[in-house]
This record gives sequence, structure tokens and C-alpha cells, in this order.
Amino acid sequence: MTYEVPALNLAICWKHFLTIIVESQSAGNLLDYTLLEILREYTPEIICCNCVLISNKITHFNHLTIDYKFKSYLTGLIEGDGCIHVPITERSLKGKLNYPSIHIAFHLKDLPLALLVQKNLGFGSIVRQKGVNAYYLIINDNKGIISMVNLLNGNMRTPKIYNLYKLINWLNLALSDKNNDLNLIKLPLCTRPLNADAWLSGFIEADGHFSVRTTFTGKYPKIECKFELVQSQKDPLGQDKYSILSTCGEISEYLKTPLKTFKQNTSNPQYRLRTSNLESNFILTDYLNKYPLFGSKFLDFNSWKEILDLFRTGFKLSHVENIDKVVKLKSEMNNNRTIFNWDHLNKFYTLNY
Repeated sequence: MTYEVPALNLAICWKHFLTIIVESQSAGNLLDYTLLEILREYTPEIICCNCVLISNKITHFNHLTIDYKFKSYLTGLIEGDGCIHVPITERSLKGKLNYPSIHIAFHLKDLPLALLVQKNLGFGSIVRQKGVNAYYLIINDNKGIISMVNLLNGNMRTPKIYNLYKLINWLNLALSDKNNDLNLIKLPLCTRPLNADAWLSGFIEADGHFSVRTTFTGKYPKIECKFELVQSQKDPLGQDKYSILSTCGEISEYLKTPLKTFKQNTSNPQYRLRTSNLESNFILTDYLNKYPLFGSKFLDFNSWKEILDLFRTGFKLSHVENIDKVVKLKSEMNNNRTIFNWDHLNKFYTLNY
């Protein structure tokens, strides 16, 4: 089902949309047609909704999907753009009890994905923070926190595992009187090959970027399909991330592309990984065909891949029809995208507790 809507303020749209979700939907429920019709008044996109997202009752279409795909994808998403907060003290200065929480950030346009992750987990609240173009899925109740620890434990690959360990220590100590059976064990970093699960897909969902560079002037027109992944060199704990991006079996070696330092003389030095050859791009494409993206970045990847696939066929860039196709696909990517089709959420991973 497709909605064509006027080009008004997107932030206003989602503000009213989320208010309706909170006031009229029980925790974890998905949206129905009446809620989606509200978008007609506020959003500039065309929204295509032939998927589970418009049903009050979720239906999983891929019954063969197993838990590890969801767990690894969610772990990558959190390690790329999430936060595990553990209180330092039992009470605040005002005497209120402090509680741990886990936050997962989603861009404004990825609210449908945030809702589906929330639905699959069965806990958490989605909130919009002022001044930030994102929604946050926040888990802060004991049951949800313990469930998240069990999902993440053994699947993490970055220094954020130290925050998970702090959380496990907190839970084992703070909840030992309430739950005598609680004895969470700290599992080590995941050592599975990157192509063995969906972790990298979740990580790219958070921090990856697909782009196409075109040059049609001069004697020899050029097209470059690039994928970029940027990370701060140190996490909030001061742990260096170099081992995550470059050591044997990790991202740079897996994609056969070098890792470079970036913004070295700034307050936020970064590592930048960028594919610059067809071999690296084809490796990435094969991986994401097996472990797909699920946010709006899935749509950008599809446009990017369609251009990249032209190189498999030995196409002639000098042909006008090829240039027109590339220009059209590029014009629909990233911030230029105004049409969002969420049918791919039908294939989202299942989670069986």
C-alpha cells in the first residue's frame, strides 16, 4: 500500500506519530492502517507499506531464521550506535535509586525498524530526544536488561564489552538478594569469522555509508561505487578500536581494503575504512546479500548495488542509457531519498525466547 503525501516538516510528522504510538498502542504493538494514515498530514515521503509493519499481529515469513542472526545483528547495531550505561553510585545526589540502561539509536527515518526491533524484543521504550535527529530504544527495567545481557553476551567484538562486563557485575551484586539464581557469567569477545553471522550488518546499519561518485565531463567518464565506515579512534572508556577494524579476520582484512587514520589533529581522531576497488565492493555485496540491512540504508545499498552490478556485465559508460540509469539511481540515495518502501522488513530476523 502506498501513501502519497505533501512535503511538510518530517520532524513534525514523527513527533505526532510517536505521541499516537505511546498513547494508543500497548508496549511492543505494531502499527495499524489508521495510524499510518496520520502520516498523510505531516511527512514528505511516499511510504510503501506492504509488510508486517502495518499489522497489529506480527507475522514472521522466514520460519527457518534462527536466533543467532538476530542476536548478532542486534549486537552489531549496539556496538556501532548504542550505549550501555551503568551507574557509578547506588543513589543520586537527591537520594533516588540509580538504574542501568541500554540505549540504541535510530535515525528519524528508521522509526519503522526501531518499532520492529522493539516488537521482537518485547520490551523497551522509544523516545525522541530534543536537538538530535534520532529516536532511542531505551531498555531500563530489570527483566529487559537481563534479557539484553543474555542476547549480547558472547556476541560482542568491540571494547564496548567492558561496559557489558560492568553491567554484569552490577546485576550480580544489586539483584543477588532478589534473584538467588542470577549468576551471569562474562563471556569473551566473539571470535567467529565476520561472514559467519549478521554482526557486520548491524554495525554497518549504524555507521556505514554507501555513495557513488560520477564524473561525466572530459574525455573519459568515471563511476566509483564507494562504501565507507568511520569510527572514533577511542571509545568513551579510552579503549583503542584499532583491533576491531584491522586485525586478522576483522573488517579491513575481510573487505581487503586498508584502514586509515583521519582527523588526527582534532579532538576526535578517527579511523576510516573505505572500499576503493571492485573486489572489496563485491565481497561486501555478497555478505549483505546473505545478511541484509533492514533500515533505510537497505534502500541505499540496493541502489548502490544496482550501479555496481553494471560492472559485472562489462557495460559501456559511453552509452546514454547507462549514464541516465546511473544518474537516476544516484539521485535517489541517502539524503536525496524521498520514497521509502519497507517491504524488506517482512524478512526481519525472528527471536524465540
